[in-house]
Amino acid sequence: MTTPLVVEEFLSWLATEKGRSPATLTAYRRDLAAYVDWLGPIMIEEVAEDDIARYVEHLKSLGRKPATVARATVSVRSLHRFLAGEGLVETDPGAAVDVPPVPRGLPRAIGEELVLALLASPVGDEPPARRDRAMLEVLYGCGLRISELVGLSLADVDLGDRLMRVFGKGSKERLVPIGRHAAEALGDWLSGAGRGAIEPEKWRSRDDSEAVFLNQRGRRLSRQGAWLVVRTHGDRAGLGSELTPHVLRHSCATHMLDHGADIRTVQDLLGHASITSTQRYTAVSQRLLHAAYERAHPRANSVGES
Repeated sequence: MTTPLVVEEFLSWLATEKGRSPATLTAYRRDLAAYVDWLGPIMIEEVAEDDIARYVEHLKSLGRKPATVARATVSVRSLHRFLAGEGLVETDPGAAVDVPPVPRGLPRAIGEELVLALLASPVGDEPPARRDRAMLEVLYGCGLRISELVGLSLADVDLGDRLMRVFGKGSKERLVPIGRHAAEALGDWLSGAGRGAIEPEKWRSRDDSEAVFLNQRGRRLSRQGAWLVVRTHGDRAGLGSELTPHVLRHSCATHMLDHGADIRTVQDLLGHASITSTQRYTAVSQRLLHAAYERAHPRANSVGES
């Protein structure tokens, strides 16, 4: 459906003034299109606080996940805040509407033995196998988000000093060390027998020519393409739906803490703005510690003798 002009102006403002990514803009557009459709004959400029509150309840009644409802609420509130800020309406009807809370479960992590099985999945010397090995080693070894992985350019990787420049959320830059296994896998992929073997005679764009990870058509690998690589090898390793790219990031953090890493170090590695996000992994590590203790210690569950 065609979105109203005020929505298009808002999306343009997000892109030009706030620098939101194409993926974020797509999510906003989808949320606001559904909102406009629900409003029906009600003009956006005429929306009242009760209308927004009823829309939030409508989303809940459809059985939407809490995170989906929260994201849609943020999109709607942001639109109305923009309209008020631009003087297109007198008041902001969304200001008093609370964003529904999203339950935060503990991040999932897979065991180290399962990670090793996954990393051993890409077999062979063909370019796709070399690429997939490098991708999996970097996701786990460097704790990258999938968007950070596919966003890597050749100038961001320094195999000599084993450092990687990563652009995280909000284009925030950080330096990440590259472990030995990841460095070897990257070097193998970036060789003439890997990436060089699928480079096209003529690049479609400069962005493709600078990309670290390419698809088999010689273009920068997309998020969807990278996701498929992870899922394919997860299936081969017997992990199935248990594995996602973010699970490898969670596993990286959890395993580092298990082996004694300082929480501030893990925070810097993952690019968390707040240490509160990183502290969630300590709960996972402690849970695994308790489980191992219960299994292994002879007096963990035994009843003491009188």
